[in-house]
Amino acid sequence: MIFGEFNSRGELIFEISLIAADGDIIPVQALLDTGFTGWLTIDNQDALTLAWLRDSQREDMRTARGQAQFNLYQGIVLLGEEEFIIPALGGDELQDILLGVRWLETKRLVADFPAGLLTLG
Repeated sequence: MIFGEFNSRGELIFEISLIAADGDIIPVQALLDTGFTGWLTIDNQDALTLAWLRDSQREDMRTARGQAQFNLYQGIVLLGEEEFIIPALGGDELQDILLGVRWLETKRLVADFPAGLLTLG
């Protein structure tokens, strides 16, 4: 289980770690976006820096800004003590790393605003 926090806009923020192809572990802040139906989005530049494997296919997604095409990477994510190999969508000029609702298929989300409690696990 991992603990998160609510930012000043009420967004759900979790610290996760991304694992580079060489094994380096990079902690990052990720925003849980319940409108995103995938696992993870990341900026293409970050995925390339991590040396994640890129699939030859691209994925079309509808975003808040309209239709967009994303690269597909094999991402390696560390949530708490668990390592996951997941499909990650890479886009250009993405401001935030997003966690999508696919995590909720295997993880329980508790978001208790009054108590200030946010967990995923």
